[in-house]
Amino acid sequence: FKNTVILLTSNLGSHHILEFQGRDERYQEMVAEVVAEAQHHFRPEFLNRLDDIVVFHSLRPEQITRIVDIQLKRVQSRLEARRIGLELTDAAKTFLAEKGFDPKFGARPLKRAIQRELENPLGKAILRNEVREGMAVIADVRDGHLVFNDVLSVAS
Repeated sequence: FKNTVILLTSNLGSHHILEFQGRDERYQEMVAEVVAEAQHHFRPEFLNRLDDIVVFHSLRPEQITRIVDIQLKRVQSRLEARRIGLELTDAAKTFLAEKGFDPKFGARPLKRAIQRELENPLGKAILRNEVREGMAVIADVRDGHLVFNDVLSVAS
């Protein structure tokens, strides 16, 4: 490797981060506890090869919503290839953000939540021919799950 930056991520010490969540004035104390956890877990020979240990703040709701938007763009672009439009209400985005966020794991479960709550039901609707080429779908929340309503034809 030459001129390379390698990033390693871990949930090691995440319980310390959860304890200090929302207390920015105690950030340095939290960092010290997380680093101590890493020193307890990893051998000194390994830690000595790391240039720095960066401890991130917990994600806030507005950041989760932005991650939902990024993930949705990927889904929308795949659907656009089939000439199917997809929009989500704010309630649907909030629903996905809540289903896909875990304080312990951050936004990692978000992709699975989007697959389970949005892509799988939408795929079934496509297979049943309820949603087809040339349509635009608006996803909303009803009775604790996403529904595809206001299905409109898209002008060619």
